[in-house]
Amino acid sequence: MRGCNLIDRVRLLRRWGRLEDRGGNCRVYLVITDPGVAEFWGFALDLVVFDRGGTIVRRLAAEVAPLRPAKTSVKVFDISETACGATGSILVNDVIHCRDKSGDPAECVDRLSTSSKLAVSLLK
Repeated sequence: MRGCNLIDRVRLLRRWGRLEDRGGNCRVYLVITDPGVAEFWGFALDLVVFDRGGTIVRRLAAEVAPLRPAKTSVKVFDISETACGATGSILVNDVIHCRDKSGDPAECVDRLSTSSKLAVSLLK
């Protein structure tokens, strides 16, 4: 695996901080903790949004970089034309790209752990 050592294997922890309706969109506050020493200059997520019945309603890409080591950050993005109350879960379908000092390490999706304290689940 290119660029992977024990430091690179550290998990990025992601969870919902807050969801709020904003003019027909759902504003997402994503809390990201990078407990390791690797800094990411690029990190884009492929997200799939499901309604409460389990039907896919939207797919989007969210760039959440930069991610600094040993730091918790909040990234904010909107899910267009989607009410927060109608959202049942969001799947991290894949990592589109991630970039650290070694370049583009392999299997970035394996570095993620997800959780949610809200009614909307964050899945991997």
